[in-house]
Amino acid sequence: MAGYTHEPVLLERVLELFEPALGEPGALLVDCTLGLGGHTEALLERFPGLTVFGVDQDTSALERARARLAGFGARFQGVHARFDEFGRVAEEAGRTGNELRGVLFDLGVSSLQLDAAERGFAYAKDAPLDMRMDPEQGITAAEVLNTYPHGELARILREYGEERFAGKIASAVLSERERAPFETSARLVELLYRVLPAASRRSGGHPAKRTFQALRIEVNAELEVLRTALPAALDALAPGGRIVVESYHSLEDRIVKRELAGRARSRTPEGLPVELPGHGPSLRLVTRGAEQAGEQECAHNPRAASVRLRAAEKLPESGKAR
Repeated sequence: MAGYTHEPVLLERVLELFEPALGEPGALLVDCTLGLGGHTEALLERFPGLTVFGVDQDTSALERARARLAGFGARFQGVHARFDEFGRVAEEAGRTGNELRGVLFDLGVSSLQLDAAERGFAYAKDAPLDMRMDPEQGITAAEVLNTYPHGELARILREYGEERFAGKIASAVLSERERAPFETSARLVELLYRVLPAASRRSGGHPAKRTFQALRIEVNAELEVLRTALPAALDALAPGGRIVVESYHSLEDRIVKRELAGRARSRTPEGLPVELPGHGPSLRLVTRGAEQAGEQECAHNPRAASVRLRAAEKLPESGKAR
């Protein structure tokens, strides 16, 4: 683990939120975004009766996490999968005979991926335009830039990067790639400095931030994966179990908010005197809105600055709160 300074975001709050669900022996938690295993390590230390299935599509991260967590023996099992394969992971986990009492999503790019320059996630270092969380499969960011038509490229920059100048950037990319295909990040960053208005660069942070976010989301199908995985996780969670989700941009948080809020509402038509069977809420929201990291944590760990945390508890089948 030398060379990596990964610090789990809002760690104590995550442990506190899981406390009511994981205190009993035999509890099972699926960490859908294992990364370097920081959250999982703390959970296994805090709850001696807990077993964790840690999921990650990045084989490098999974290898390091397995080494880090080897001392927990059979209480930790690493699974190489994308987290929208939650059904398969839950089925494997169910073979242990434990109840699924917790699900954790710590979304976005991991410290390992950001710190490894050759992966191409960070715009501050010149590197191949890869950005795949699973480097063994899928399309790269370079392929997106070099093959997507103008309309599709502008769409992902606008929708996934919330970039106001998406059309202008797409036009510049198409013009530039006629000269030579994009291969490394420095050339793309140089183009963005040249294309974006100076006023936008002064007020909107690094000019590459939104474009790199959009490319990363497209390459890894991050939002589609989340839309699939989140309902599957909530369906598999046992009554009394809890889900905790840490998001790092508004697109992720919006999906999480909508899914949790929808399941926390009754579906019984208004005006009926009693709750219809099977129409009550299936979740109780544990957090009020989205929680953020405090100033002290953000100063110590800048990657915590954008976090938005939401948590909920699965209700009994009747839908009645305890």
